[in-house]
Amino acid sequence: MSSQDDDNIGVVLGVIFGVIALVIALVVGISQYSVNQFAAKPAAPAAADGASVKVEGGVVKFYFASGKADLAAGGNEALTDIVHAVHAGKKILISGFHDATGDATANAELAKQRALKVRDALAALGVAQDQVELKKPEQTLATGSDAEARRVEVSVQ
Repeated sequence: MSSQDDDNIGVVLGVIFGVIALVIALVVGISQYSVNQFAAKPAAPAAADGASVKVEGGVVKFYFASGKADLAAGGNEALTDIVHAVHAGKKILISGFHDATGDATANAELAKQRALKVRDALAALGVAQDQVELKKPEQTLATGSDAEARRVEVSVQ
């Protein structure tokens, strides 16, 4: 074996280790990118002015766009535990809330329409009306945003 063979082996090994290092860096980079793309983002209670749904402590909260009574996508899935509770003999309470902007009477009527939409969604899932209690809509007095105030809460009694 000659010195030139040793030099060639050194070059080949250097290239192989370089390629391995590049492959590892690529895999780590792609993994990190994927994690960042699909990382859980903090859930805002409601979009700036859009419909959304959130489950907190067994209470399903539907948030609504300003002036609208359209249910958020995923509402039926969020109501699954509520429907199971009803089928186990429990009753549920639907409470509508509204913000303080605009006409109070119109807001109360809109909150009522939103609560009725949620009740209709429950009926479509097999919940009998005698298992549901509708609470009179009320204005939210908390310090949250108007988007948080425009909501309907569904809870098991």
